[in-house]
Amino acid sequence: MPLSKRIIARLDIKGSNLVKGVNLEGLRVLGKPENFAEYYYNNGADELYYQDVVASLYGKNSLKEIISKTAKNIFIPLTVGGGIRNLKDISLILKYGADKVAINTAAIKNPLLIKKASKIFGSSTISVSIEASKVDNNYFAFTDNGRNNSKKKIIDWIKNVQDLGAGEIIITDIQLEGTGKGFNTELFEIINKFIEIPIVYNGGIGNVKQARNLFKKFQNISGVSISSMFHYYCLNNQIFNNNKFEIGNIEYLDNRKKFDSFETHNISKFKKKLFKD
Repeated sequence: MPLSKRIIARLDIKGSNLVKGVNLEGLRVLGKPENFAEYYYNNGADELYYQDVVASLYGKNSLKEIISKTAKNIFIPLTVGGGIRNLKDISLILKYGADKVAINTAAIKNPLLIKKASKIFGSSTISVSIEASKVDNNYFAFTDNGRNNSKKKIIDWIKNVQDLGAGEIIITDIQLEGTGKGFNTELFEIINKFIEIPIVYNGGIGNVKQARNLFKKFQNISGVSISSMFHYYCLNNQIFNNNKFEIGNIEYLDNRKKFDSFETHNISKFKKKLFKD
C-alpha cells in the first residue's frame, strides 16, 4: 500500500460544535472541533477537512473563529467547505488560515466559479465537493448537505468540474455516509475511468480492511476522508472532557455509547495497520 495515500480527518461543524450524522442527517454533538483537530494533527493525520454542515442552508460560513484557532496549532493542510458562495468568501477562508476550499452548492449554481477561482487562487486550492446519491438507476450530484438533487448526473458533473480547472474532487456517498458499511463499488466503477485529477472518498469507511480494499481496487483514489472511526475512538477512550456545548443533540455523550458498528482507531494505529503491506 503506497504511503502517498492521504488519511484525512473530516470534522463536520454546526455552530461551534463538532457533530456527526448518518446519511448527512440526524446530527449529534460530539465535542469541540478544535480539540479533535489538534489531537488528529498530533496523531498523524495527513490533512483536516472542516465542513460547515448547515452553512449552505443559511447562506453563510461561520467557521472563521474555529479556522483561526485551528490554523495556529496545526501544520498540515486544512480544507474548509460549507456556505462558500463566491470569490470573496474563498479569499476570506484562505485568509483565516485554510489551505484549500471545498465548494459544492455554489459550484453547481455557477460552474464558472470553479474556473475563476482556480485561475485566481490556483487549482491546487480549489476542491469540488460532490454529494452523490442514486436515483432511478442513475447517480446524481446533490447540494445543501444532501438535501437537494441538482439533476446533474455524476459523470457529466465530474467531466465539467475537471474541464473548469478544479484541483481535486471530494466525493461523498450520501447513502453510506456515517454507516460504517464500506464504500460503494458500483459508484466508483462508473466514475473510475473518467477521473483525471486527485479524488478523495468520503462516507461509509468503518474499518481498516474497507479502506485497504478501496485503495487497492481503485488506485487513482488519492485519499480517504474519515470521521466516525476517529471521533468514536476519542469518545470511547474519553480523550477529552467536554462539558459545555451549544444547544444540540448530546444523547451520544450523555449515554457514553460504544459505537459498535465501527472499528475505532487513533490515526496512528489506523495508518500502521493500513500500510503494513
